[in-house]
Amino acid sequence: MASEGREGEHPSVTLFRQYLRIRTVQPKPDYGAAVAFLEERARQLGLGCQKVEVAPGHVVTILTWPGTNPRLSSILLNSHTDVVPVFKEHWSHDPFEAFKDAEGYIYARGAQDMKCVSIQYLEAVRRLKAEGHHFPRTIHMTFVPDEEVGGHQGMELFVQRPEFQALRAGFALDEGLANPTDAFTVFYSERSPWWVRISSTGKPGHSSCFIEDTAAEKLHKVVSSILAFREKERQRLQSNPQLKAGAVTSVNLTKLEGGVAYNVVPATLSASFDFRVAPDVDLKAFEEQLQGWCRAAGEGVTFEFAQKWTESRMTSIDDSDPWWAAFSGACKDMHLTLEPEIFPAATDSRYLRVAGVPALGFSPMNRTHVRLHDHDERLHEAVFLRGVDIYTRLLPALASVPALPSDG
Repeated sequence: MASEGREGEHPSVTLFRQYLRIRTVQPKPDYGAAVAFLEERARQLGLGCQKVEVAPGHVVTILTWPGTNPRLSSILLNSHTDVVPVFKEHWSHDPFEAFKDAEGYIYARGAQDMKCVSIQYLEAVRRLKAEGHHFPRTIHMTFVPDEEVGGHQGMELFVQRPEFQALRAGFALDEGLANPTDAFTVFYSERSPWWVRISSTGKPGHSSCFIEDTAAEKLHKVVSSILAFREKERQRLQSNPQLKAGAVTSVNLTKLEGGVAYNVVPATLSASFDFRVAPDVDLKAFEEQLQGWCRAAGEGVTFEFAQKWTESRMTSIDDSDPWWAAFSGACKDMHLTLEPEIFPAATDSRYLRVAGVPALGFSPMNRTHVRLHDHDERLHEAVFLRGVDIYTRLLPALASVPALPSDG
C-alpha cells in the first residue's frame, strides 16, 4: 500500500495527500481542521493569515503575500475547502485515505475538485518566495466554505463584507475542469442555475374513473414541453462540433412529488427541474417561455423558483485585455494549448464577477478524465506537480501586470 511520505515522494504530493485526508465532506464538513491546516501553512510560508467568519462555523481563510506596490489592485487565488458526499461502496479505495497506486494515481474525494488547486497555489507561492521573488501586486489566497452547496454561506456572503472590499481584488483565478486531451480548459463565464418547481392542480376522485382535467394530465403536458425543449438543445449541441456544453441550455427532471394512495387521483402533483441557462439567453424571454408552457397545459399550473441566478457575467478573453494577455501569454510561453469555454455548472466565480472582479476558472489538469463528484475521483501525481509548475509561471505574470485605470 502506498503511504504518506514514502521514500521518493515529492513533498508537494505528501502535502496534497495530507489535505485530502481532512474530511471537509458535505453535509457536515470538518472546517475547523481545514482552517488549522491552512493556518499552519501560513506560518510555515511567512504569509499573513486572516479568518473571516461569514456565518456561524463558516470561515473564509485568507493567506496574503504583500506586493511591493500597495496602490495596485491584488490578485485573488480562490479555492473552496468543502467536497461533495461519497458512496464508499463504489470506491476502489477509501475516499479519505488519499491512496496512491503503483502508477501514481491518487484516489480521494477532492482530488480534482478542488483540493489539488489549493495546494498548487500554496506550493507555487512557496517556490517563488524561496527563490527570493517579489512582485508589484499583492497575492491573496482565499479558502472558502460551502461552495458545493451553492456558496450561500461562503463566497456569496464574503463578497458583501468589508474584509473582501479591503482585498482590492483586480483579477481572480478559481476552479475549472480537467481536460482529457493535451489542451487545458479555461472558463470565462458560466451558465445560470434555475431550479424550478412546477405544480399542477386538478380534479381528484376515485382512480377507477376517467376523471377529466386531472393534475397528472396537465403536468404531463408541461413535462413533455420541457423535455422537447431539452431534446432540441441536445440536438443543437450534438449537431455542431464547435459548440461546448456550456453554450447551450440544459435541463433535467430531478423530482416528481404527489399522490396519497394507489386508488386516489391526486388533486396536486409537482415536478422539479434543474435548468442551466446559457449566458447568451434572454432571461426575461426564457421565463416567459416557462409561463407559456404552464398556460398551455391548462388552468391551475404554476411554477416557482428554488434558485434563480440572473447575474450572468463574462470575463474578457480579448487579447487587448491586460489580464487575459498576461494569463494567455504565460500559457503560450509554456506551450500550453488553451480552450476557452463557458463553465457548464456553477462555481464561486459567479459571485466574484458580479462583485466586479474578472475571474477565470482554471484547474491545470490535462490528459485527465473528468471525475469530479464521481466514484474513484483521482489525479495523477505528475499532473498535480505540473500544475504547481504552471502556477509558478502564471503568478509572476499576473502579479506583474502594470498599473491599470481600474487600480484607482
